[in-house]
Amino acid sequence: MNEGNVTVTVYGARERCASCVNAPGSIETYEWLQAAIGRKFGNDNISYRYIDIFEAEEDEFIEKIMEDELFYPLVLVEGEVAGEGTPRLKSVYRHLEKRGLTKQEG
Repeated sequence: MNEGNVTVTVYGARERCASCVNAPGSIETYEWLQAAIGRKFGNDNISYRYIDIFEAEEDEFIEKIMEDELFYPLVLVEGEVAGEGTPRLKSVYRHLEKRGLTKQEG
């Protein structure tokens, strides 16, 4: 049973980071996460946000990315870091399950 609404936020940029040449871009990662999470948990009770680090108002996560403390794409589940750079689905799934989401039936 899913409890409440869980927000998945991806911080990224149109440009790929210098060390991410062969990795998917931020928007591709954002779309891939939506599809993968939707297949496992469904889309009820999950909302998604994409924040462009060069266009959004600065916040603590953008500041950490700009200072190279965190890498983008940065994935948050309810404000908690679930993955960065090349995020792993297992880590994102664990964070979602910790928030009460369960695998959908069928």
